[in-house]
Amino acid sequence: MNRRSCIMLLGGAAAWPLAARAQRGGKVYRVGILEPIPAARNAANLEALRKGLRDFGYFEGNNLIMEYRSADGRAERFPDLASELVGLKVDLILARGTPATTAVQNATGTIPVVMMTMGGPGAIVASFARPTGNITGVITFSTELTAKRVQVLKELVPSLTRVALLHNMGNPAVPAEWDETKIAARLLGLEAELLDVRSEGDLSHAFELVVRRHIDGLVVGADGLTQMHQQMIVEWVARNRVPTVFPAREFVEAGGLIAYAVNYPDLYFQLAAFIGKIFNGAKPGDLPVQQPTKFELAINLRTASALGLEVPPTLLARADKVIE
Repeated sequence: MNRRSCIMLLGGAAAWPLAARAQRGGKVYRVGILEPIPAARNAANLEALRKGLRDFGYFEGNNLIMEYRSADGRAERFPDLASELVGLKVDLILARGTPATTAVQNATGTIPVVMMTMGGPGAIVASFARPTGNITGVITFSTELTAKRVQVLKELVPSLTRVALLHNMGNPAVPAEWDETKIAARLLGLEAELLDVRSEGDLSHAFELVVRRHIDGLVVGADGLTQMHQQMIVEWVARNRVPTVFPAREFVEAGGLIAYAVNYPDLYFQLAAFIGKIFNGAKPGDLPVQQPTKFELAINLRTASALGLEVPPTLLARADKVIE
């Protein structure tokens, strides 16, 4: 589905009369939210979700209850947390990431699920156009954006020769990102390394390999583990002066160098449209999976200066957010 169609679909929903979209008969809806990180770390995205839901007439503490569950960066916790939400008899489950969505998929075939995943449709739904079953939602284009991140890092650091992908290969969506990294690196004349991190302990080992193998640039993938240990990663690459491109603006706001990704608050706002439609009677399997409409390039000039990097004017001109 193209960008125009996506905007028309979601924009059309936003134009419905508020009374038609609001809860009926005094019902209080219960939404389960399955996430890789705690709610406090996810505040901006959750506020965007709440704003979208308010536009549809659903107000937390009034006709809406949110049951938030976090795996705290440990994907092995998702199955139990998914079962817990199913046991609460929630009306709908929102799941972020392929591991979380897969856990919910295994836990229920009847409760509507709105996902935000990285991988292609084959892993979760039959197709983007007709998902069928009880799952629909949005994708984050992480696979496609991986190559762009390698390109952005090379543009920022022309002397780059050896790049590594820091990611969790236990996540079923990640192998495709590694393939994209290798292709992009080869086209740019770079050597590519994989730093497979599946636990907090793996991060320390990966950092040692960066030094030992003389890796001069990092691409950090979007996974519950990397999100949960965002500050650790940002601080380590800063101390060791390793130019790094990140998978979300939040890393740059925490002191990271540069990020290229979808606009996550905008995606959470899109999720609200799915929830509103489903609560209004739509079946998830009839709602096409949507693509993101906003992408953003974020640059931290303070970090660039500390690394002795001069941001090219062409790159700076394309930036959506600049921290000075």
